[in-house]
Formats: sequence, structure tokens, C-alpha cells
Amino acid sequence: MSQSNNVALLKVALVILAIVSIIYGIFYLIFPGTLVALSGGNPVDFAWLRWSGGVIIALGIGVLMVFRKPEKQGIFVFMSALSTLLAGLGLLCSWIMNEYSGSTMFIAVPTILLLVISCLLWWGRQQAKGIL
Repeated sequence: MSQSNNVALLKVALVILAIVSIIYGIFYLIFPGTLVALSGGNPVDFAWLRWSGGVIIALGIGVLMVFRKPEKQGIFVFMSALSTLLAGLGLLCSWIMNEYSGSTMFIAVPTILLLVISCLLWWGRQQAKGIL
């Protein structure tokens, strides 16, 4: 199997993570009130959402940079896979323990997205370990 085939899955996972991160980040940073209103959840101080929006956008930009040149970026790929896993498990825990007051769709979608992206990153990381 060629090196480009070994990196293909990783690159797909990185693009998906970048898109999801930037979209969620923009909503958390610029439109936190809209996001809370759409979810139907309890009101929250927007500062709790805005700061995370900036971090999520930065993650998305970093992922795009790694996508362009994934060679020797194993630490970043590991961090991305671990962060999506932990965030997904955190949301799953909140969902199971009924700690979320909004529409189920607004916790189910990011939970599933994060866990699927994490699986893709771990799998892509394993396939591309020769260049990472």
C-alpha cells in the first residue's frame, strides 16, 4: 500500500474535524445566544461559551495546517484524537445522567460526531504511523 493511501483516512478525519470545529467554534464565539435558544436549554452566561469558541476555532485552524502537511505531526494528531474522545465521552456521560436540559438533538449530534471523529483519527493515526 502506498504512503498516500496510508494517509488518506487520516486526512479525511482531519478535514471532518476541521469543519466541525470551525462551525461549532463560530457558533460558540459569535452566536452563543442563538445556540442556547435553538437547543431549548437553560440560560447560561455567554462567557462560558464564547471562550471555548475561540479555542475550538483555533483547533480547527491547527487541524487544517496539519492536513496540509501531516508528516511528523503525530503529537498533534494524538492530541486531536484524545480531545475528541474525552469531549465525546463527557457529553455522553452528561446525556446518560440527564444533566442536559435542552433538546436531545443538541447533545446527541455533537456526542456522536466527536466519538466518530475520534475513531477515525485513531484509525487514521494507526494507518499513517509511518509518517507521523
